[in-house]
Amino acid sequence: MGTLGSSSSDIQANYLKLLVTQLQNQNPLEPMDNNQMATQLAQLSQLEQAETMNGTFSKVLTSQQLTQASGMIGRQVSYLPDKATEPVWITVDSAAVVGGKEMVKSGATSVNIENVLEIKN
Repeated sequence: MGTLGSSSSDIQANYLKLLVTQLQNQNPLEPMDNNQMATQLAQLSQLEQAETMNGTFSKVLTSQQLTQASGMIGRQVSYLPDKATEPVWITVDSAAVVGGKEMVKSGATSVNIENVLEIKN
């Protein structure tokens, strides 16, 4: 059959195909255990709910990160560029979440919030 799939819906679809095939080819004198089927379906449902919840939490986290970064717009922040010995001050004109990291920007300069040393009004 190959791989099971990468999402709960793929796994569930593949499981249902397998279940139908098993039901069609089962020995009528020794049918499948109903309790085992119900348990497996319940586990698939829990997996799907967990995947949905994970996606929702990810969206909430991104929103919270963007809110934190946007709170710096219009403020001066200092950071230490690579290979620099003195901090540099920029005035933040935009904010973004890039690859799960909060970034503040001033023109073409982007700074990860983790690298901000000081914030002024």
